[in-house]
Amino acid sequence: MGRLGPTEIILILVVIILLFGAKKLPDMARSLGKSARILKSEAKAMKSEDQQSAPADPPTAGAQDPQPAPRTIQAAPGDVTSSRPVTEPTDTTKR
Repeated sequence: MGRLGPTEIILILVVIILLFGAKKLPDMARSLGKSARILKSEAKAMKSEDQQSAPADPPTAGAQDPQPAPRTIQAAPGDVTSSRPVTEPTDTTKR
């Protein structure tokens, strides 16, 4: 297989437009961008959470932490409709 030239790229773009339609392509690109922004913000939140959760002193065995506040998934910039509280998973299996 050789490299793709301008003719092959144009042919691929024409096939994509014929398959998905010119009306759906902007919506697909918009949703892909939105998903990428959400993924980026979640990765950034996880990275900052890891840095904050690294304890300076190891916890003592007798100390009990109070119930942590529920976490909230932050929406990507410009997307305020998808923020929602998240319940932490608990181990409810009986052994």
